[in-house]
Amino acid sequence: MNQSTKSSLRSLTLPIRFLVGLVIVADAAARPIYRPIMDWIASWRMMEAFEAFVARLPRFAILVLFAVPFAVAEPLKVFALLLMASGNVVVGLPLLIFSYLVTFLLVERIYHAGREKLLSYGWFAWAMGYVSQIRERLVEFRNDALSTIRGMISRLGF
Repeated sequence: MNQSTKSSLRSLTLPIRFLVGLVIVADAAARPIYRPIMDWIASWRMMEAFEAFVARLPRFAILVLFAVPFAVAEPLKVFALLLMASGNVVVGLPLLIFSYLVTFLLVERIYHAGREKLLSYGWFAWAMGYVSQIRERLVEFRNDALSTIRGMISRLGF
C-alpha cells in the first residue's frame, strides 16, 4: 500500500477514530464514579451466577451475547454525547446514563466472564489491543494535561 493510499484511509477513518476516542475519554472520566458501584454489583449472587452461566457457554454464544448489548450501548453513548454537544442535555444526559448502565450491567460482566474465550478470536484480541492502546494514550494525555494545569496553578500561587 503506497503512502497516499494510507493517508486517504487515515482521513476516511478520522471521524470514527475521533468518536471512539471521545467515548473512551468519557468512559475514563466516569470510571472513578462507577467502579465502586460495579464492584458491589459484581459481588451479588445473581451476578456471580450469571457470570458462571456465561463462562460455560461456547465462545460463539458468548460473542453474540456480548455483541448485542454492545452494539446498542456504544452507539447510544456517542449519540448521547452528540445530543449534549448540540445543547440537548435534558435528553442526552439520561441517555448517556442509560447506555453506561447497559454497558456496566451487561457488556462488562459478559466480557469479564467470557474474556478468555472472546480473546481466542484473533480479530477480537487485535481490536481489544487497539482499544487498550488508545485508552493508554488518552490516559497519558489526560495525566500530562492535569500535570500541566496543576503546575500552572501552583505558579500562580493558588
